[in-house]
Amino acid sequence: MKYIEKLASIRQVMKEKGVDAYIIPSSDPHISEYLPDRYKCIVWTSGFTGSAGTLVITQDFAGLWTDSRYFVQANEQLAGTGFELVKLQAQGKPEYATWLANKLEKGQLVAFDGNLAAVAVAQAVQDELLPLGIQVDGHIDILADIWEGRPALPTAKAYLLDVATTGQSTKDKLAAIRGKLKAKRTTTHFVSSLDDLAWILNIRGNDVKCNPVVLGFLLIDGDKNILYIQSGKLSDADVASLNASGVTVEEYEKAFEAIRQVSSENILLDPKRTCFAIYDAVPDSVKIIEDLNPSTLLKAVKNETELEHTRNAMRKDGVALTKFFKWLEENVASGKLSEISIAERLQQFRSELDGFVDISFDTIAGYLEHGALPHYKATDESNATLKPEGLLLVDSGGQYLDGTTDITRVVSLGNITAEERVDYTLVLKGTIEGSTAIFPKGTRGYQIDAITRHPLWSKLRNYGHGTGHGVGFFLNVHEGPHVFNSAAIDIPVEAGMITSVEPGLYREGQYGIRIENLVHSKVIESNYFGEFMDFETLTICYIATDLVDKTILDQKHIDWLNNYNSWVFDQLSPSLSEEEKTWLADKTKAI
Repeated sequence: MKYIEKLASIRQVMKEKGVDAYIIPSSDPHISEYLPDRYKCIVWTSGFTGSAGTLVITQDFAGLWTDSRYFVQANEQLAGTGFELVKLQAQGKPEYATWLANKLEKGQLVAFDGNLAAVAVAQAVQDELLPLGIQVDGHIDILADIWEGRPALPTAKAYLLDVATTGQSTKDKLAAIRGKLKAKRTTTHFVSSLDDLAWILNIRGNDVKCNPVVLGFLLIDGDKNILYIQSGKLSDADVASLNASGVTVEEYEKAFEAIRQVSSENILLDPKRTCFAIYDAVPDSVKIIEDLNPSTLLKAVKNETELEHTRNAMRKDGVALTKFFKWLEENVASGKLSEISIAERLQQFRSELDGFVDISFDTIAGYLEHGALPHYKATDESNATLKPEGLLLVDSGGQYLDGTTDITRVVSLGNITAEERVDYTLVLKGTIEGSTAIFPKGTRGYQIDAITRHPLWSKLRNYGHGTGHGVGFFLNVHEGPHVFNSAAIDIPVEAGMITSVEPGLYREGQYGIRIENLVHSKVIESNYFGEFMDFETLTICYIATDLVDKTILDQKHIDWLNNYNSWVFDQLSPSLSEEEKTWLADKTKAI
């Protein structure tokens, strides 16, 4: 069925159900960023493959609301589908609710599937529309009526990690969560988000591409802990291990009935990580405490075991990247390399390493103008052949049993312009400024964001995405609650957090530049003025120096770059062949 035909079918069902506007979010019952195939509703409906967006359908208009990361991609993918791009002014905001308020009349009906909408999103729609007399129904799944051959839920096996890997037992994590719940004056908590579930129970799986998670829910109710998961996904030994940690295991489908039967005085739910269907199933007699999942912040602060494992994963990843960039340099002149083929070769280099599980997201290999698309993924139609000229941006990462990596590098394939050198050097300067920041305890992410952007701002340049995101431990590559971006999010940078530092610069139709390292925030000193922190850079891969315009850098930036590249060589050379050492020595020599 073509997209235009699917749209017509949706509109027909809308008429039958009396729905005037239908909302399709990019989500699942766990409010995940990356989705199992069963819940890739936006892809199936419109062909748009970006990880963030919302479809809104009326009888005379169909639009995709998404942010600047996806404008070019959306325009290309929506052509001929009957859907139009609507550009979000602010990333993540439900601006379509205001559009609906202006579009619809009193008494008309807006509907969505509550399994796919976060509580916060559903509430934003209700708050905008209900005062105007526009009806809202969050329990209508139109796609169920027309999606033939819809994929089933994934059946891949899940498994438990031992304490030697995680550094903290499930029993201790549950005790820590109960301590947080006590402070909130509750003993009941329902966890829907897959990364929180994975961290609490030290469980991993293969239900979502690039994310080592398993579909499930967790109910903490007094001294009971119940995991709802599909039968057969855990071995008998793992079930016994969970039982020994105080966790019983029930069928996945029983989670919704369990929430309807909660009888405690109150329950804590995270409105951003819980679907509306779960929220609405809580009995009226139970007060809902809307707050961040306690595990989210606990998970973001890595323990020493997790940090040491991550450092080891970074060394392995650096070896794979060194082999990759050497191979790339030696083969680019052949005319046989493409964006897709180099992404596949990079994954092959990673897969040869001990403990490799998967890539941590689809590799972004953007050559020339494709580098200007921050979330670009090459398709058969867009796949560019590399030539020995211009800039290549490679943003990639790996999932290892001992950590998650995420790194972006830009390399010259030849014939670089003066403007490209300036832009590259300004981005590098931003990476260095962010990575070397010293800041008082309590500093928020938007302050680190501003420090990182300053070199670009000073030359009247900027970039549209955030400067950094949290990264999990053998978990999701995008991990909250902390971020480095311009939003005034009231989450302090805590010691033990792992975050990316990734400023960029993009010239549409020409090239893109982004240089990304992961850093670990740590305390350096306490004195009369308070406690101060800085960052330890974790990523181990050379930063290209042949693109640097030294006249733009201060001596402190040059020293940092030389010291970093020297450290990269020292860390990686024991794992390289003599030929690879020689190559890397040249790439890391001082400028």
